[in-house]
Amino acid sequence: MVKLFHSSVYSPNDAFFEKYARLKNQKETKKTHLFEGRHENIYIQREIFPEIDAVLTEAQQFAQGILGLKQLPDVGFWFNEMHQGHRTTAHRHDEDDELLSGVFYLAVPDKSGDLLLGQGDDTQRVKPQVGMFVFFAPNVVHEVEENQSTKMRLSIGMNFGLR
Repeated sequence: MVKLFHSSVYSPNDAFFEKYARLKNQKETKKTHLFEGRHENIYIQREIFPEIDAVLTEAQQFAQGILGLKQLPDVGFWFNEMHQGHRTTAHRHDEDDELLSGVFYLAVPDKSGDLLLGQGDDTQRVKPQVGMFVFFAPNVVHEVEENQSTKMRLSIGMNFGLR
């Protein structure tokens, strides 16, 4: 099950990316999953980056519809910054109590890598676009191809659940 939606609220601008660049390097910003010289997960608190709030709320609304919930699900999120030569290895998000996983694309240069969902003959290829949401089950193996562009690709990974 893969669901694609486009945001009606996201409009990329220089001020957004400048603030992201400042916040990602603050000592309070948590970074995890160090692979091949880069942290795959950059955790910036929603409260100090209100510019992302409308996108996360929209994501929660899509997830609520997909899951058939009466309330908005909780969302855990992180930024994933990929520069030239970076890729994300195959993994899943079913370690905890996630009900749904997703990704939202903030910046997608040409040749920055497709999202691959599934394994072997069951692999679905998604060509990301700025403003695109992709939702999938947390147990789906997924990876991102190498960024072959000279520009940064930026996305937000998400997991949805209920407390």
